[in-house]
Amino acid sequence: MNIKPLGDRILVKRIEEEEVHKGGIIIPDTAKEKPQQGSIVAVGSGKVNEDGNRMPLEVKAGDRVLFGKYAGSEVKIGDEEYLIMREDDILGIIEG
Repeated sequence: MNIKPLGDRILVKRIEEEEVHKGGIIIPDTAKEKPQQGSIVAVGSGKVNEDGNRMPLEVKAGDRVLFGKYAGSEVKIGDEEYLIMREDDILGIIEG
């Protein structure tokens, strides 16, 4: 199943952070925060401005991004979980 986001929306798959145990303490999954990094899977066609022209998005599929803790709406497609969010919810692109 393929999903094509509309307008300035973006489909993001969360990137799970590596488990690091500080001081030998194991934190249960229920106490862990969800990662705030993700990889863009698909992007919409862009936002329409006041003049009726479509403005392309600054991000593209494959970009690794940083987003807010409560950004987007969670969706489940098959066995995979994704986020659909607006481009405004993205805080920055991770390079390197």
